Amino acid sequence: MKILPLAAELNSILAKEAPPVLEMLSDLGRRFYFPKGIISQSAEAKAKAHKFNATMGIATEGGAPMHLASLQKYFHLDPADVFLYAPTGGKPALRDAWRRKQLGENPRMKGNPSSLPVVTAALTHGLSVVSELFVNPGDKILVADKLWGNYRLTYEVRQGGQIETFEFFSGGLFNRAGFRSKLLEIASRERKLILILNFPNNPTGFTPSPEDAEAIRLAVKEAAEKGLRQVVVCDDAYFGLFYDESCLTESIFGYLSGVHPNVLAIKLDGATKEEFAWGFRVGFLTYGAAGNGNLEAVYAALEKKTLGVIRAGVSSCPQPSQSVVLKALESPTFQAERAEKKEILRARAARVHEVLKQKEFAEAWTPYPFNSGYFMCVKLHGVDAEKLRLHLLDRHQTGVIATDGTDVRVAFSCLELDQIEPVFATIYQGWKDLRGSI
Repeated sequence: MKILPLAAELNSILAKEAPPVLEMLSDLGRRFYFPKGIISQSAEAKAKAHKFNATMGIATEGGAPMHLASLQKYFHLDPADVFLYAPTGGKPALRDAWRRKQLGENPRMKGNPSSLPVVTAALTHGLSVVSELFVNPGDKILVADKLWGNYRLTYEVRQGGQIETFEFFSGGLFNRAGFRSKLLEIASRERKLILILNFPNNPTGFTPSPEDAEAIRLAVKEAAEKGLRQVVVCDDAYFGLFYDESCLTESIFGYLSGVHPNVLAIKLDGATKEEFAWGFRVGFLTYGAAGNGNLEAVYAALEKKTLGVIRAGVSSCPQPSQSVVLKALESPTFQAERAEKKEILRARAARVHEVLKQKEFAEAWTPYPFNSGYFMCVKLHGVDAEKLRLHLLDRHQTGVIATDGTDVRVAFSCLELDQIEPVFATIYQGWKDLRGSI
């Protein structure tokens, strides 16, 4: 399919400044660009058309966006922060504020240049944008065997990629050797890989240690030195919710951004879990590249392609939720409020650890390690997870998630402290019910 001039211009920048990044793009990604159409012309008019501006696809009244009082009454915001379209890449002030937040919470990001975050309609949209830009049919996607099922919809069903897995745990720890072995095995037969690293992990609620992160960095670099082009997607959906001193407490993005010219790190994060704002659908996509070329030009080219994907899909992300998140980031009580909620979740995680020490549970399951996030998982002994899930619903009015044939996920994030022990006691009773019928 023909590549239009604006896309060809972006491709030529990548070819000059970061050739491996150009090779990582999908066929669709090579064709994408941000048009010099209504959006860019309206932006120019906003800056210069001080007398009359007849470019905007909105209605105005009295110098403000036309709006209904029945809608405005629910917002304590200026109508311009509610009813106007947000820019395709997101509110500039929000992008800057989130960048400051990233640098403040991720020390390793300070030493490795990365792009200004682009706003996405939360992390799932960010994952989808990445899939469109970088995944061709048949491309390999490597992810832990304990994975969020939506990766399959996004990368396999939509884009035709092929997911491969490595064993996440070995001996109750992150499986460093298994990860490295699988990565190098792929490097021996492929030229390109999309690697997804999800910490804290959904479904297990596990975050590796700093030593594990360094082992991951070295393995990624080793594979890159063998010629493997790697798009490393750092899915940081549950970032900041760390409950154990053994955890890596910054994004692994900081370890991988700038590690090798054959590695493009992508950080996906957002307000969804970090700010307990699930329905706001405000996420961010940040690039981290390496090489001797002009990385600012590389980021500018990638941003324009990213904006093209957003423009073609959702046009822009919602203005009201972006405005509210920005207000929250600027609030003097923001950090204290986050810390308070995190402490509530930490106490729930600690209570789960305490409850799981009950000896009778050992015959029913083995818990996987967990130290962060919203969830924990158990591996059932002798009972099918889906059968147990349905039995718990039908007989005990209790809901859990069966992630595969043996594993059950429990979201302690939505359980009060006094509900945790009864939930696990109920799961155990359900297990006994089924075992007794075998």
